[in-house]
This record gives sequence, C-alpha cells and structure tokens, in this order.
Amino acid sequence: MLSHTTSDPLDDIEFLARSEHRVTALAALAEGPQSRADLQTLTGASASTIGRTLREFEHRRWSKRDGHRFEATQLGTFVASGLQDLLDRIETEHTLRDVWQWLPTEESGFTLEMGTDAVVTEATVTDPYGPVNRFVSLLRETDRFRFVGFDVALLEPCKDELSRRITGGMHTEIIDPPSVARYILSTYAEHCSEPLESGNLVVRLHDDLPSYGISLFDDRIGISGYNPDSGTVQVFLDTDAPVAREWAESTYDSYRRDARPLALETPVD
Repeated sequence: MLSHTTSDPLDDIEFLARSEHRVTALAALAEGPQSRADLQTLTGASASTIGRTLREFEHRRWSKRDGHRFEATQLGTFVASGLQDLLDRIETEHTLRDVWQWLPTEESGFTLEMGTDAVVTEATVTDPYGPVNRFVSLLRETDRFRFVGFDVALLEPCKDELSRRITGGMHTEIIDPPSVARYILSTYAEHCSEPLESGNLVVRLHDDLPSYGISLFDDRIGISGYNPDSGTVQVFLDTDAPVAREWAESTYDSYRRDARPLALETPVD
C-alpha cells in the first residue's frame, strides 16, 4: 500500500512531472467533479492509466470519490494551483530565455512577471526586421504614441510610416538623447519638418536615457531591446498587462520630468 506522505516534496513534483496527463487530471479535478470518462477525454490517457492516477491522487489525499465522480480535495486544489503557477513561470522563462539580457534590469522596476502573456518578437536570421514590423503593426492601431529611450534602430526603418501617422493626426511625444535628435534632424530633415509643423509631434531631450526603449500605445506598451554590437533591435516585447502599463507610465513620466523641449531655433547639444 502507498504511504500518504512521500519522503520529499520533490518526489511529488517528480510524480506529476513524469506524465503530462497527471497535471491535466489534477487541474481538472480542482475545477470540479469529473468522471473517469471525462478525465480520459481531457487527457487522452487509457482507462487503466486514469485508474492508477486516481488511486495515486487518493493515496496522497489530493482527490476524493463521490459515487462515479471524483474531485480535488482542498489539498489537491492547493497543489494544482501551485503547479499551474510554476508552469506559468517556466513558460514565461522559456519565452524570455534568449532575450532577457536585452530587456530592462530589475533595478529599473521591470520584472520578468511582466513578460507573462506578452508577445515577444525576436530578430532572427530569416526575419531580422520582425521586431520593427511588430512595432509598426501597433503604431498603425494607436491614436497616441509616446516613446522614451534609444530609438534610432526602431524608428529609422519605419520613418515613412511614422511621418504619415503623425501628420495624419497621431499625437506623438518622443524623448530622445540630444545626439539622436541631432542625427535625425540632420539626416531626415524632410521627414521631420511636416510632422513638427503639424503640431502633433513633441520632441524632448534627455541626457541620460536607458539603453532600451519604451513605447506607449493606446492599449499596449512595448519594450525594445538593442544589440549594441550590431546597433539593431534584437527584441520587441509588447503586452497589455496592467502592471506593465503602470511601470511604463511611471518610467516615462520620470524621464519626462527631467527632459527639456527641443528648441529648433538653437543647435541640439
């Protein structure tokens, strides 16, 4: 007979992790009563496998039987909830594993939890402009756009689209390093004149901006991470998570408070 208590919590984790159907079955039982047939349908496991799984759950006091139906005990629900939290964390880690080094550091207030459910677009050999294209798709859907950080690699490839959106009525505020503003104004004067004259574009200057970029759209926020060796956008992460929006708004406002307006009649220095 199986003992109610295993020798180590890792034993229970190993028991669940060894078979995906155990995780699915426990989660289903935590949601409400299930029959053996229900669990077979949900997991794709055989009747004998479901029978063994339910016996293991009952020995651990994770489930109980009521007639022909089974449901999780309070202990089982507790384990199922914690396991789902762990799976969500691992899924987020997998999503960010190859790009986290390009994202804001924890000291900035950004946390990896903000990347949960985010759309992460990474530059690849076959699609080097994937992050920029994702940014443009969001730019086309917003009526207000704000940006702070290093923006040349992000905005330069889509300068025509950005200019059209601004002159078409998109209210835009960009906080740039002076050197970047100087480069943009001198290199793309024809792209800058009409947007600046439209009254829809405000440019501010800040001498100490982060190496990443923060984009604020109507419904989502985006973070652009740059490869300093290539000067290209390595990743663009965007999300509608409230906690990420709060962080982006707060960070943007903190830089805006110390920024100065761009004075076109004087040199940018």
